[in-house]
Amino acid sequence: MSDHITDPDTPTPKEPEADAPVSGARRSFLRATGASAVGAALGMTIPFERNLGAGIIPLAFAQDSGQELMSEKSGLVVLSDRPLNAETPAHLLDDDITPVEHMFVRLNGLVPQSALDADASGWTLTVDGEVDTPLELTLDELKSKFENVTVQLVVECGGNGRAFYNPGTSGNQWSTGAVGCPQWTGVRLTDVLKAAGVKESAVYTAHYGNDVHLSGEDKLPISRGVPIEKAQEPDAIIAWAMNGEPIPALHGFPLRLVIPGYPGSVSHKFLTRIWIRDQVHDGPKMTGYSYRLPAYPVAPGTEVPEEDMVILEQMPVKSLITFPRTGTEVPHDQPAEVRGHAWAGSGDISAVHVSTDFGVTWHEAELDPPPNRYAWQRFRAKVDFPQAGYYEVWARATDANGVTQPPVSPGWNPRGYANNLQHRIALVAT
Repeated sequence: MSDHITDPDTPTPKEPEADAPVSGARRSFLRATGASAVGAALGMTIPFERNLGAGIIPLAFAQDSGQELMSEKSGLVVLSDRPLNAETPAHLLDDDITPVEHMFVRLNGLVPQSALDADASGWTLTVDGEVDTPLELTLDELKSKFENVTVQLVVECGGNGRAFYNPGTSGNQWSTGAVGCPQWTGVRLTDVLKAAGVKESAVYTAHYGNDVHLSGEDKLPISRGVPIEKAQEPDAIIAWAMNGEPIPALHGFPLRLVIPGYPGSVSHKFLTRIWIRDQVHDGPKMTGYSYRLPAYPVAPGTEVPEEDMVILEQMPVKSLITFPRTGTEVPHDQPAEVRGHAWAGSGDISAVHVSTDFGVTWHEAELDPPPNRYAWQRFRAKVDFPQAGYYEVWARATDANGVTQPPVSPGWNPRGYANNLQHRIALVAT
């Protein structure tokens, strides 16, 4: 494991704004002890800290990466260990409800100690900024003052599919597995915002958690937000349970946002504060090239000026074949079942089609209705093989607006976001 601090998705994280929620308790601790931020994060004095070179952090922080928690996972492919990022092979995403062991891991910083210890004592959520009545809610208050809801919602990393762009782009090389659709329990974000009373001046939300910057210093690893209209839709929730159990450390214990339809990075983990702003949020990973696309089509490899990048909001329509596993042998003289999931940032899916002749002809698959809006939808199809040999099964989904997945990677962009090309698996008919 490297001592050097790297995060390929982040060019240069900004310092927190003056109003950003650097822990008050932590500041008090620093004043009282005179300890450095690194020492405070470690929980003890580091006598020779001055000898640590720039960009080198104590090895003890390695435990905060969450690497040890990967024992709770099964079959995931680790893309980076600091921050920890791991994706799920397509055939392990066949469950209707994604189990914890197969939910992908996307972290921007280190797992906070409170999550590693599963300690939510004293946890509060602050809602402030452009509201009539700022709120500070304990977990018990959050659970008791608002209607509890349990829904299935897709969470997908904005960079899912990055590996297929040519020329390649920087960042974790997600292929197809940075997506999952667990069941979440919590309260509607809009109900909490109504209780706070959103002012007409509100423009954007800003999300904060207690996750730790890779440097161990008092800097924010990430702070993103959404337009206030998106936050006020009934689908976004503040969740404390995943598949009926407390949210695991790797997925945001004890509290997180789940805002479906947008890149997963807006669904902040380890949630402590929602700041309602009178401008578009400009926290770390909101600016520059992070989660942004060119405002106009560009040729692959184009150097796009920062001022011409716009925020990626709605995720594209997509499908994934989860059965059979690519490379499987199947009898050529009987139909084979193919199944998977389809989803879209715009809401429901209207159709899924499959092809076994490299996209020349397409056959409509059976499509189940979603259990709720923004859950993925199961599709199934029987496919025939006229003779023994090599085949590919391609799948394409169409959303309720008539938008269909493209056969090749869509508009190239400098960070490789929002790739929704059709999914393909290989089968050998014997």
